[in-house]
Amino acid sequence: MSPLPPDRAAWTRFVLSASVLLLLSFVSPGECQTTSPPPPPVRCSSFKDCDSCVPHAKCLWCFTTNNCTDYPVTWWLPPASLCPLSQARWGVCWLNFEALIIALAVLVGTFLISIVICCCCCCCCKSRPSGLDRDEERFARRREEIRQRAEERKVERQSRHDEIRRKYGGYHQCVIMSLMCFLLKVILGTVTC
Repeated sequence: MSPLPPDRAAWTRFVLSASVLLLLSFVSPGECQTTSPPPPPVRCSSFKDCDSCVPHAKCLWCFTTNNCTDYPVTWWLPPASLCPLSQARWGVCWLNFEALIIALAVLVGTFLISIVICCCCCCCCKSRPSGLDRDEERFARRREEIRQRAEERKVERQSRHDEIRRKYGGYHQCVIMSLMCFLLKVILGTVTC
């Protein structure tokens, strides 16, 4: 008897079979194939127009001479003796090297400026206390002022009540009652007034 409930056992068998089938689908039967040697590389000078020349990364089209030449891999930019930058095309025919250099410079400059701005913003935000801290401080000061005023009013009210008790004789009775309550608390320990 299976330790799993019947529906769970069926589900487990299904998942197991599906995973085995999936694994087997990735395994292909071995086939012996002989590979032919790669074709010899095509020389850039064999291309006669810009559209057939520039898709090859190692080729450079020059509109001045209307020919396709090998890209000089020893330099990042082709020398002016090979082709002026405004007439050289590499990758696509509609973009010359001057425009490519300007576009890349603008992109890199924008990227660097955005990084500098982000760093400055992060530094300024960390050094400056946040608005929440200032608000909490202001509310704490306000609470303290309110508490002090309430305490002053309480003391003032207490002094007025004491003055009224003294004037009408209730002060001595209040003092005597307080003294008696204190003595009862001390003697009995549990009686409250």
